[in-house]
Order: sequence, then structure tokens, then C-alpha cells
Amino acid sequence: MPKMKTHSGAKKRFKVSGSGKLIREQANRRHLFEGKPTTRTRRLAANEVVDPANAPAVNRLLGRR
Repeated sequence: MPKMKTHSGAKKRFKVSGSGKLIREQANRRHLFEGKPTTRTRRLAANEVVDPANAPAVNRLLGRR
């Protein structure tokens, strides 16, 4: 059986924390800031932990078992 390749899109979007949790960036923080309140853009700057329901799928894409 050949090695499983890491999904190129997933490796750019997800990181694994020191404790093994999956970290992701939040959406809506790329452009069009004039229409968004500053409080909202500050809140969106923080990283989030991937939802437990989606974690198995993301782990598969990253080649983690």
C-alpha cells in the first residue's frame, strides 16, 4: 500500500496545536473591511478550534490517523 498524501488545500488551512487539537482561521477577514465594524474584525482575528464533528474529516485530509 503506498503512503497517503496530504491534501494540499488542507495543509494550508489547518494547523495542529501542541496538545493535538486542530486550529483554523475564521472566515470574513480578507477584504471589504469598510462595511464591517472594527469589533467584528478584531473578533474574527482569533483562531478557532475545529468543531469535533469535522475533526475526523480534517484529520483524514492531513494524513493523520
